[in-house]
Amino acid sequence: MDIQFLGTGAGQPSKARNVSSLALKLLDEINEVWLFDCGEGTQNRILETTIRPRKVSKIFITHLHGDHIFGLPGFLSSRAFQANEEQTDLDIYGPQGIKSFVLTSLRVSGSRLPYRMHFHEFDQDSLGKILETDKFTVYAEELDHTIFCVGYRVMQKDLEGTLDAERLKAAGVPFGPLFGKIKNGQDVVLEDGTEIKAADYISAPRPGKIITILGDTRKTNASVRLAVNADVLVHESTYGKGDEKIARNHGHSTNMQAAQVAAEAGAKRLLLNHISARFLSKDISQLKKDAATVFENVHVVKDLEEVEL
Repeated sequence: MDIQFLGTGAGQPSKARNVSSLALKLLDEINEVWLFDCGEGTQNRILETTIRPRKVSKIFITHLHGDHIFGLPGFLSSRAFQANEEQTDLDIYGPQGIKSFVLTSLRVSGSRLPYRMHFHEFDQDSLGKILETDKFTVYAEELDHTIFCVGYRVMQKDLEGTLDAERLKAAGVPFGPLFGKIKNGQDVVLEDGTEIKAADYISAPRPGKIITILGDTRKTNASVRLAVNADVLVHESTYGKGDEKIARNHGHSTNMQAAQVAAEAGAKRLLLNHISARFLSKDISQLKKDAATVFENVHVVKDLEEVEL
């Protein structure tokens, strides 16, 4: 499981940073990629990665500002062009209006997709748990931006305990069907009468990962709730230390406020995203340095960077 950042800029693309999009790569877990936001040029960034568009099974939109959705029509059309691959359905989650935007764009441009899209729209009154599978649960909560905007909390369900194969061999269990029975929790009796209790050879369940991905927002309690005990928190950092007033006026956060959210939530790692083009390369280290005075495990991400979870 890892996150690859396809666009880490705020508002408009620059030479160094494209606008918002990131991919949560769940290939080992469920052989899928989940996309969060899809700003203009996302499909071009994907061409510089190993991501296969057909593996993108779900797209989660935080809000309807252009720098978060203008790449959708192009990506959806490009996803249709892998004719040698099986056409697979796509789920799109987002605020009310995302369905109208997508379908109008495709209709006006005369685009036809060979796969089905399933839209899951929500408003202020229909948030909370928006998705549950056998391995993941996704929650959404309203943030504090200039338009309706949400953050997402992706929770991996607890992982099964692992089988201690070496101890089983040492106990005289022959490799084969008995291993499978024990892994499934069944006690077995060997030919010599030895009883093998499955619980003695299977580790305790391991807690799943928690990934919090926020849209554009001022500092708000909702951000903290979404990020409680998160293994990684992706938080916007449109502005820097001392810019609190302008950040509030424009519905955004500073690096210091993002660090405060991470600290209050007890997150393990903070990734600063959505960086204003006014910050030059030399300014990025200062963004990190200042934020680290509040929350130590912080990193400012860049386009195409992959972060393993």
